[in-house]
Amino acid sequence: MTTYAALLRGINVGGSRKVPMAELRTLMEGLGYGGVRTYLQSGQAVFGSGHGDEDSLAGELAAAIEKHFGFAVDVIVRDHAYLRAIAENCPFPAAELEPKQLHVTYFSAPVTEDRFAELDRAAYLPEEFRLGDRALYLYAPDGLGRSKLAGDLARPRLNKGLIATSRNWNTVLKLVELTREE
Repeated sequence: MTTYAALLRGINVGGSRKVPMAELRTLMEGLGYGGVRTYLQSGQAVFGSGHGDEDSLAGELAAAIEKHFGFAVDVIVRDHAYLRAIAENCPFPAAELEPKQLHVTYFSAPVTEDRFAELDRAAYLPEEFRLGDRALYLYAPDGLGRSKLAGDLARPRLNKGLIATSRNWNTVLKLVELTREE
């Protein structure tokens, strides 16, 4: 059985698209997933499955959420090895930064520099971003709430055809820990 993290996009924000975590755990257990746990209220669940791959599990969970809760939720599923690689390959000095300064946006498919070519990176300094294969690392020294770059990176035109969901560095590390197979 492989341990995965499911990243749900845009739930429990501002009082809309409510997905109670206890209800989500019950729903996931009903899909046959084992060891289901949730982390925070913002849409992280850890589970084990012996069937499927990341994309099919994400599709299965998204369909079940829509059927049960009555609204669509984008879901990205990643296994422990991928989550660990994201943390280990951070291009910024994560250990030297405050966790609120560093974020990872997970994408449903690989991304390339071409997608972000229209952005004048120098105009955003000291904020910066760097790409992984299906992830974007964002350094925002004043935090995400004050980041102009974060807002521009989230524009639909830049993310067209992709599911994208961001997590702060504390959550990135916690998901590595929670998906560790013992």
